[in-house]
Amino acid sequence: MLTDPARRSAAPAPDLGWDSAPSPALHVGADGVLVAVNAAARAILHSAAPGRHVDDCAPDWLAQAHRDRADEKADGAEHAGRVDDRTFLAQPVGFPDGGVMWWLIETTDVSMLREDLRAERERADFLRIASDELLTSLNVARTMEVATELAAGRLADAAWIIEPDVRGRHTAVVCVRGERPRRVMLDVRAQELPGLVEALQGFPPVPSRWIDPRLAPAWVVPDGFGSMGSVVVTALPGHGVPAGALILLRTTEQRVFSEPEEAVARLFAARVGAALSAARLFEEQSSITDILTAQLLPPALERADGVDFAGIYRPAQDTSRLGGDFYDVHRLGGGESLALLGDVCGKGLEAAVLAGKIRNTLQALLPMADDHRHMLELLNSSLRSAHETRFATLVLASTARVGDTVRVRLTRAGHLPPLVVRGDGRVEEVLGKGSLIGVLPAIETSTHTIDLAPGETCLLYTDGIIEAVGGPLGGEMFGEDRLRRALTECAGMPAEALVAHVLMLATDWLGGAAHDDMAVLAITAPTGPQPHGAGTDGATPAR
Repeated sequence: MLTDPARRSAAPAPDLGWDSAPSPALHVGADGVLVAVNAAARAILHSAAPGRHVDDCAPDWLAQAHRDRADEKADGAEHAGRVDDRTFLAQPVGFPDGGVMWWLIETTDVSMLREDLRAERERADFLRIASDELLTSLNVARTMEVATELAAGRLADAAWIIEPDVRGRHTAVVCVRGERPRRVMLDVRAQELPGLVEALQGFPPVPSRWIDPRLAPAWVVPDGFGSMGSVVVTALPGHGVPAGALILLRTTEQRVFSEPEEAVARLFAARVGAALSAARLFEEQSSITDILTAQLLPPALERADGVDFAGIYRPAQDTSRLGGDFYDVHRLGGGESLALLGDVCGKGLEAAVLAGKIRNTLQALLPMADDHRHMLELLNSSLRSAHETRFATLVLASTARVGDTVRVRLTRAGHLPPLVVRGDGRVEEVLGKGSLIGVLPAIETSTHTIDLAPGETCLLYTDGIIEAVGGPLGGEMFGEDRLRRALTECAGMPAEALVAHVLMLATDWLGGAAHDDMAVLAITAPTGPQPHGAGTDGATPAR
């Protein structure tokens, strides 16, 4: 029958070489006094000897383990601790007389592996968190702030991110642990800090042990930071070009950067560089988009040469500001202006680009604005020679003030007929013919001239207005007749109010349904007096 291992005899047997056992062993009597100590134990516990109490010569953790066992508090718990720079696991074997043989099993290698694994997990967790937080913004300044705050909180006591210089100055962000990041402009020489020039050029980092912190320039030490004990300078790799440099600082109270910590800093820097490059690319593309969009959007209109102009536009896609409908007003001098409204086949960016080409071409043709047909022929030839697959419809309207009235010369090219809202509420359609632009080698046009009395309006619009499908039951087009009836109630309405009213009617009719691009342009004869300085024919005299 087997006995309890904690109670079976394990007295040392000199003839079996107990003293030369490779693992340290201590025989502690029931009274806590050492009975025997083998050679391996004497080599690490120099004060351990027979006759001494375990509390006086054993490490605290081992002495406490013995007391817990004596008080029957062990409960099967492991007892482990350090002796100098080595770690041991203490395994007790009990004697019938109450004594204990403590065998110390060295676990230094296992503990180191566990510590390395723990550290590696922490590093992986940090890099994962850093990646997630760095990707939360595509704003360069915000990305720099997030990166320095992460670095100061986990990698160092303070951190800098410095962008490549622009005209001798560096944009930078600095953060001290526990504080908020600060954005600063540095007018300094990068050569003052070893490794910074190389980092800004994208070269591999200089090991921190090569950098004497005592030689670091004063600007790199944040206010209230204290004495700098070690520094790491590493590049921020970008997409093809360096994204900047990362500087990590530790005080003299902290340990110097180890090689694994420098490796983590480089991995972190790679993520920061990628995030900064993505943010810069996004900002550059956004800037380009804003500039191009501003060029493609219809302009803001106002009174010109005694004529009121107003326009309004709504693209087909609510997620986009661009579409294929367009309008423009150009002052020609001599009291005349050229207004135009057009519609490119299609929607979205491609249609907007062609609309922009048409607007630019017509602007270049302004010197021949007196001849609408010739302008349209040249535009048609230009579109056909560019092998465009889209076509456009267009209305040109030359305006001039003649006394209290406004004379409008209208030429259509495949577009809907303009509507004239008279002072008594009548709505007239300006008839005529005209062919599409960009389809046939030769085009047909006809020009008509109308006069607008004060308060009267010539309305140009695109098919997105009358082809709006909706209504109380849905599925019905807004239509030309409904538009004319609505305009009979708009007599004397200012140009800005009139275009807004028309768009509102079409939008209400849609009820949220899909629609085409919509554009409306109003040419209105003001009700006020004739502009000062106008001649008898309404033209402003040349200077």
